[in-house]
Amino acid sequence: MVKITSDSKLWRIIYLALLSLSGVLALFLIIGTIYGLARYRDAEPLFTLGGPAETRTGETAALPGDTRVFSWFGRLRIPLANSSILILSIAFPYSANDAAFAEELAAKTGDFRAIAADYFSALPAESVIQFDEDKVKQELLELLNENLRLGRIQQLYFSDFMIID
Repeated sequence: MVKITSDSKLWRIIYLALLSLSGVLALFLIIGTIYGLARYRDAEPLFTLGGPAETRTGETAALPGDTRVFSWFGRLRIPLANSSILILSIAFPYSANDAAFAEELAAKTGDFRAIAADYFSALPAESVIQFDEDKVKQELLELLNENLRLGRIQQLYFSDFMIID
């Protein structure tokens, strides 16, 4: 067992190592600050983390042909005519390369929720239980696309389809 006293060589080595490390870190901070202040404002970054597919905002850049799923409807709780409640989630694919269309979709999320709620609440309760899914998707797709200007929804997906009495 090594006993460390104030006049021990081990204590002096540890002290000098920590002092040297602190000096190196302070030197890096000073050099980095001076370099950052000397660079012009529109300079490109020296390096990027995460590879070339990452943008400055942290979102991954869309690759050609990249498709994403829009599911911002959330879980809809729609009151039906017979006092039952329909719980439904709706999603659809869209091109990740079309930023303007993605912004329009995000802006119209509330409208889409209202359209879906109005459509299903207008149906008689019996027809909701035994409905033709393809027909309902097509009719709802037409209603949603009527409100879009910058693109079209091609396909709808239903999930969490439940009726609670």
